[in-house]
Amino acid sequence: MAKTKAICLLFLAFIPALAQPRQRAVVSPEVHADRRVTFRLEAPKASEATLFGDWMTVGDKLPMTKGDDGVWSVTAGPLEPSIYLYSFTVDGLTIADPINPRIKLRARTSATMVEVPGDPPALWQIRDVPHGKVEVNWRKSQALDGATPWIWIYTPPGYERDTRRYPVLYLFHGSNDTAAGWTTAGNANFILDNLLAEKKAVPMIVVMPYGHAVPFGSPREIQVTNTDVFEKYLLEDVIPLVESSYRVAPDRQNRAIAGLSMGGGQSLTIGLRRLDLFSSIAAFSAAVPREMETAFAEVLGDAEGTNSKRKTFWFACGKDDSLFERSKQLDDLLTAKRIKHTFRPSEGAHTYTVWRQYLGEFAPLLFQ
Repeated sequence: MAKTKAICLLFLAFIPALAQPRQRAVVSPEVHADRRVTFRLEAPKASEATLFGDWMTVGDKLPMTKGDDGVWSVTAGPLEPSIYLYSFTVDGLTIADPINPRIKLRARTSATMVEVPGDPPALWQIRDVPHGKVEVNWRKSQALDGATPWIWIYTPPGYERDTRRYPVLYLFHGSNDTAAGWTTAGNANFILDNLLAEKKAVPMIVVMPYGHAVPFGSPREIQVTNTDVFEKYLLEDVIPLVESSYRVAPDRQNRAIAGLSMGGGQSLTIGLRRLDLFSSIAAFSAAVPREMETAFAEVLGDAEGTNSKRKTFWFACGKDDSLFERSKQLDDLLTAKRIKHTFRPSEGAHTYTVWRQYLGEFAPLLFQ
């Protein structure tokens, strides 16, 4: 009996080893002191593996080398300080790095992130300063037929301890992104924390809703209605939630609207349609509506009236971005129509590297 019991105990102790195969101590990504980064992938049965990172030109790839231990590797850089997105393609299948927990969620598929820190810490990096909070709100939407999308909301340091009312920036993500994007990849909360610590910005609440009011991947003829449906969702669900649940100053002088890519197009469209609700507009690498001059003929034709209602009209785009020409055409149109604005061409492409920079430049202009 004692011998049988001992055998049972030995077998039970052995079960975890059977259930959890031994993991090789592979490190990926590994950021070196010279800002080069080594990426590794354990795939002993694969015949080909490549790496793509968003610091590269779309379509390019870095071939990975397979070691005798079945681990593929490649070293990139040196890279400028930033947070980069990357993925592997293994025998034709594109995947996120399976051992890196820092995942960039998307509406469809995912990638992985690697941070190359700056010295001293950049504006988007976490610093030893007072930090605000980011809350995830869930609210059933009447405008979206009962769907319950998430809304990420940043409140500045000290929000819980005072009684004042705060201005609000409504900040939109891009196509195939999620409401989490501006926090998990854009570091918007750390950017605001650091600007506030440097006394370069006014304390504000930042509201980051889910921008795919029409499900991502829907047929093209349905997708073109996304901005209209999103506007309905913003006005009927998001703003009422914010103004009933947070201490905000509920007037147009204390509301701003901004976004990147698809969200930049949304901010331009909704901001110009609703001059009565928003006092400032920004668009980062925006999908500028193609029929701006006809769609907004009344607004553009009344420069004096439009300029009197708009405190800040700011947009930017990287010169290597495929959307740069649309931003340049918008600049030309607004100049011709005598609409006051700031156009900020920059280096860079369609990535969070430039969008973090733009938020750091635009936020200090708000609510002054």
